Amino acid sequence: MSTLTIVLLVILVILIGLAIGLYFFGKKTQKKQEEQEAQIQATKQTMSMLVIDKKRLPIKESGLPQMVIDQTPRLMRRQKLPIVKAKIGPRIMTMIADEKIFDLIPVKKEIKAEVSGLYIVGVKGIRGSLETAPAKKKGFFARLRSKAEAVAADQKSTNSSGKKKTK
Repeated sequence: MSTLTIVLLVILVILIGLAIGLYFFGKKTQKKQEEQEAQIQATKQTMSMLVIDKKRLPIKESGLPQMVIDQTPRLMRRQKLPIVKAKIGPRIMTMIADEKIFDLIPVKKEIKAEVSGLYIVGVKGIRGSLETAPAKKKGFFARLRSKAEAVAADQKSTNSSGKKKTK
């Protein structure tokens, strides 16, 4: 056997070993996630709250209690979390929202939220739906600019399709 085939076989064995290791590691983490999800669903309760502000912030700048920051894994400390500042009863609290529902949470509105500890799991509207206000109208110059870009793109596509440029 040549040295090239030996090297390729060793690399192949290493890759197969890594694939098997990742498979078992993935199954283990999936079980942990399912257990955590079941625990969250078991302890959730519905609360009405007035959402003051929502942002994506690193956990150190979020205003969460120091005990929560200390318990987070080191890799999660660098990541930005969806943070919601809300008034629950007489208290203003900082909470973490689920990624799936962060965009649904309206700002400066009262909502009913399913909460498990400091974690917002679900959201329902109290008065009306959760839909936010319609997007702002574009200004006069913004509309002109977008029309000009559309015309330029249209001309570019017709010029690249084989037609000659005319001046």
